[in-house]
Amino acid sequence: MITLSTTHEERPVAVLDGSQVSNLRDLIDHHLHMPFPFARNPHESEAAAGVDAWLGARGLTGKPGVAEMIARTRPAQLASCTSAGVDPGLLQIVANQIAYQFVFDDRAEDVGRRSPGLLLPMLCESVAILRDGQAPTTPLGAALADLQRQVRERCTPAQAARWAWKSREYVHGLLYEAVAQDQPFPLRSGECTSIRSLTAGVEPFYPLYEAAQSHEVPLAELHHPGVLRLGRLSADAAVWTADLFSAVKEQRAGEMINLALAYQRERGCSLQAAVYLAVQRINDTIEEFQRIHRAIEAELSPAGIGYVEGMIGWIRGCYQWSRTVPRYADAASVPAAGLHPGPRTR
Repeated sequence: MITLSTTHEERPVAVLDGSQVSNLRDLIDHHLHMPFPFARNPHESEAAAGVDAWLGARGLTGKPGVAEMIARTRPAQLASCTSAGVDPGLLQIVANQIAYQFVFDDRAEDVGRRSPGLLLPMLCESVAILRDGQAPTTPLGAALADLQRQVRERCTPAQAARWAWKSREYVHGLLYEAVAQDQPFPLRSGECTSIRSLTAGVEPFYPLYEAAQSHEVPLAELHHPGVLRLGRLSADAAVWTADLFSAVKEQRAGEMINLALAYQRERGCSLQAAVYLAVQRINDTIEEFQRIHRAIEAELSPAGIGYVEGMIGWIRGCYQWSRTVPRYADAASVPAAGLHPGPRTR
């Protein structure tokens, strides 16, 4: 049974007797509120083959560790879980983009760990491709340029421009992450979540869900305050859920940008207690998403409703994928017992 203990104005820290669940993954499953049913795209296997072919054609699977990383992350499975209702062509773009972001993110992590400044050439190349259409000079840049070509062929010019803008935000976020990793002082949870919202790389997919609709989403709906808030909540809930399952892996690697690890640093509590606190925040985020969705759904066109369904896909899909992907298998190796109140700080 979980009991709660509070002090000052802080969130409670959890205490678990270990009788209800056996490991960290089960703890997450037991307490995470997921109102959206799991689903998978029937064209997942074709998308997986397409990802392998595309990465090979771009020369990326020949890089050390990339093929193994792709096998452990299963980008086509994540695409299938998040984008269950899209057509095969769009699913392939989603899967290719997920694979590209995994490769790019891991490369940025390796380079940035040595020095944030060493990231500048690869980040500047990406911005130049996305913003100015400049020719790539590296295999990663060539992959991004080809991905942009795919997006432009499928999307309207306005949708492709929104994709490029959101993709540049993702690129900038990787520099913030490297700077944060390089600092000698602990990162606060607010700074962590701000950076995580950029490095999540979820919002660049939203214009693709615009393209999935039979009619364009009206601009008034795209810029509706409620729809904008849903976009933010969807991205946060999706990536924070992945943080729950990746916390063990990232703690062992000394990573900083993870919601559960941020709570652990602030509270001085066990990893299990920090994961529980992160679960509670995700539950609050999903509940807010549902409230806003119910309040504005009647105002949306069929295209707008379909666009928001794409956001819902990322909430449920990240959870569905994170539970079983080999990359996060360590979550099942950590016992659920050991939740206890740690030292508290204001």
